[in-house]
Amino acid sequence: MTASPLIEFIDRHPRLFVLTGAGCSTGSGIPDYRDADGEWKRGRPVMLQDFLTNEPVRKRYWARSLVGWRRMSAALPNAAHRSLASLELRGRIAQLVTQNVDGLHQAAGSRNVIDLHGRVDVVRCMSCERRLPREQLQSELIRRNPDFAALDALEAPDGDADLDGVSFAAFDVPTCEACRGLLKPDVVFFGESVPKDRVRGAMVALEQSDAMLIVGSSLMVYSGYRFAQAMAQSGKPIAAVNLGRTRADDLLALKVTDRCADALSFLLGDDAVGA
Repeated sequence: MTASPLIEFIDRHPRLFVLTGAGCSTGSGIPDYRDADGEWKRGRPVMLQDFLTNEPVRKRYWARSLVGWRRMSAALPNAAHRSLASLELRGRIAQLVTQNVDGLHQAAGSRNVIDLHGRVDVVRCMSCERRLPREQLQSELIRRNPDFAALDALEAPDGDADLDGVSFAAFDVPTCEACRGLLKPDVVFFGESVPKDRVRGAMVALEQSDAMLIVGSSLMVYSGYRFAQAMAQSGKPIAAVNLGRTRADDLLALKVTDRCADALSFLLGDDAVGA
């Protein structure tokens, strides 16, 4: 039987630069941001300056996060994460860069991961740079806001929850225990720059790779699209697995329109590439 184009692509390129996005984690119950046309499914996420300067915005963010974190923290890797971990174990991935903040690649066994947009399971003080586990903050949020802890809502991306018709005015947001500074998830918000060391590390790995595989990302934000641009400029081929259009469609050598877990399932079988 003839191998699929994706199998052939991976087989031909032993050092893959892999970039993943929200579509990789939808199979774990974490909603994505965009539809098949690359448009927002909901309103635009919170902007950095609004979070830093607007107390009502912070109250709304943390109230929704209190409710959404229960499901986010319980999410488990799906077959897409496991497939990529299996490919890395065979020495076929030069670098995995993820735009996701859920830590599910590491939970699946991937080790060579750059969390481009940070991790939502870590909270950072914007004054003293102290970090603490999100679970620790969750306990404090619940202690201060027991009425909100009893609420439930539809899931939204990255541990958010769609709390409609709820007043957030009385929500009590903790500050840093060390310096009373403002606490923020240790993730890159919209309007915030990706740390330069992460971009630099990814670009070094990209130069050492012989092809790029995009998994579950529309690349509508420049932070991810820049890597497809760089790969194309270097004359190396790019393949993408995504249910909708991507910003890099005109740069692709191969496009697979399928769910990530289904498209990569062959990597978990007995006849997996490189096995």
